[in-house]
Amino acid sequence: MYRKVDLRPINKQLDFFQYANKLLLSDHATGLQIKEFARKNAANALSVANMVMGMASILSSLNGHHHAACWLVLIGYLLDLADGAVARRLDACSALGAKLDDFADFTTFGIATSLLLRTSDLLDNVLCMCYVLSVFVRLCFFSSGIPFMYRGLPCIYSSAILASASLLSGGNMTVLRVIAVAMILFMISQNFYPHDKVLESQTWKKVVYAGGVAMVFCSSFPPACVYYLLWSISYILFPTSLWSCKL
Repeated sequence: MYRKVDLRPINKQLDFFQYANKLLLSDHATGLQIKEFARKNAANALSVANMVMGMASILSSLNGHHHAACWLVLIGYLLDLADGAVARRLDACSALGAKLDDFADFTTFGIATSLLLRTSDLLDNVLCMCYVLSVFVRLCFFSSGIPFMYRGLPCIYSSAILASASLLSGGNMTVLRVIAVAMILFMISQNFYPHDKVLESQTWKKVVYAGGVAMVFCSSFPPACVYYLLWSISYILFPTSLWSCKL
């Protein structure tokens, strides 16, 4: 007579291995989805971080923390230079990203920067509004129609100059008024400026960017903001010879 073999343990083992295999495949698919989500939204995260810096700067200005408000604008400056480079590097440019970038720029380099000019004087408040409007006009209407060129000074540079000058002068309003008027005129001018793809160009520009990051950690040292001032002024004085995108 034949003995009847119990196959149930073998079937259970097969079921276990099949379940484990499905679980591994599911985890792999989930991992791929997470990586794809991160790839598509890395640049958007930088834009949101820029916007957060702008909002934090606004709150700092309203609460009288002038030093923090200026440095938060400068951190936003670094984030704005990085988000476009990351989007192009990861092939993740999108309409949503472009809108987020504009919202972040308006928050940080429009509203937050204008509040560095705010006093109880009526004329200073009018200057604040004029500055915000010039950033709005610059962002909305000043498309050059020429590849790799801006029309009007990009607002990140005018903001960096104002924030740096404010730190260096201790918030001297006479100095800031003169600079603000000059920056407004530069932003609404018809002059052309090259796209500043700092992180996608020559090595020395990447070193300049890395230096800007390092200066953030030296924010308690007053001359640190001179770095941003010279960087931004050089873009105005030598836009083509120094800062044109040469890949």
